[in-house]
Amino acid sequence: MSGGAAVHPAGLYIVVAELRARPECVDAFIALARGFAAECLAMERGCRQFQVVRLASSPAHVLFFEAYDDEAAFGVHSRSAHLQRFKAAFQGLVLGEQPLRLGWLEPVGP
Repeated sequence: MSGGAAVHPAGLYIVVAELRARPECVDAFIALARGFAAECLAMERGCRQFQVVRLASSPAHVLFFEAYDDEAAFGVHSRSAHLQRFKAAFQGLVLGEQPLRLGWLEPVGP
């Protein structure tokens, strides 16, 4: 592992992002996010999962559940041109973002 990023014996590095879409822009934001998620999965070797979750209790709140091989893979994602394009594209569609939640997957079972 290069760059000093930690490797956790349990496995995947998990990222949860939460954004609040403008009520009139929820569908457009979801469509944009789904395309971005597909792009990440196709272009980033270390991106193992990227789910877009619309909260049932608050449909304008959207979570991204992302899983990476390790922190270094998330670093590649964070510096990617497609992330910068996505951020620029969604600015008019969202009211705000919560700080990222970061952690390691703790497998259950044998």
